[in-house]
Amino acid sequence: MKAFLENTLQALVNHPDRIVVAELIGRQTVILEVRCHADDIGRIIGKNGKTISALRVLLSGLAAKQKRKAFLEVVE
Repeated sequence: MKAFLENTLQALVNHPDRIVVAELIGRQTVILEVRCHADDIGRIIGKNGKTISALRVLLSGLAAKQKRKAFLEVVE
């Protein structure tokens, strides 16, 4: 999931080298924290949050295959 998210976000932003994804794995949950350049936060969130919502749906689908729940957070 981490690699998928990194590759997807690097394609969206202007500063792909500044994308850092931290993965915290629990028994039934996975928390993915994204850190990026300040100019790219808007690109990741998208208009009315549509881009981040779409990423959360995709991650939830990947996590469901592993019988887990995934949470995606953008950290400043």
